[in-house]
Amino acid sequence: MMSNENDVQKSLKLFIVLSRAYKALNEQVDHFIYKNGLNPTEFAVLELLYHKGDQPLQQIGGKILLASGSITYVVDKLEKKELIRRVACPNDRRVTYAQITDQGKEFIHSIFPEHEKRIDELVSVLSDEEKNQSIELLKKLGLSIKDF
Repeated sequence: MMSNENDVQKSLKLFIVLSRAYKALNEQVDHFIYKNGLNPTEFAVLELLYHKGDQPLQQIGGKILLASGSITYVVDKLEKKELIRRVACPNDRRVTYAQITDQGKEFIHSIFPEHEKRIDELVSVLSDEEKNQSIELLKKLGLSIKDF
């Protein structure tokens, strides 16, 4: 199916609008994270461990969309801050888990409600129905791209 020039222009416009919206949201969210002494990647790792429990270091990158080489650096930084620890897998010496510490749990527990509230405020310009439509449309778009 050939796209006509108008379709191509609409696709480009959609890409630009999506990119700008994502950038605007991210800048606001990142500002809050930096204000609390972490960078966005550190926050993502900590939040993953808080909500999903211990994770093998080798799998964290895929879950938070980060190159695996950067994970060691991020885990080192979080370990120095005593927010997480490395734990050897008892039945497979090749596997090391990242585990959130009590201090890490307290930290994320203290800032996550404000983080959630801020995101809710940022997207409050959309009605519930518009949020649901956006979720469905963006999911459809994202899943379709896996086929390329």
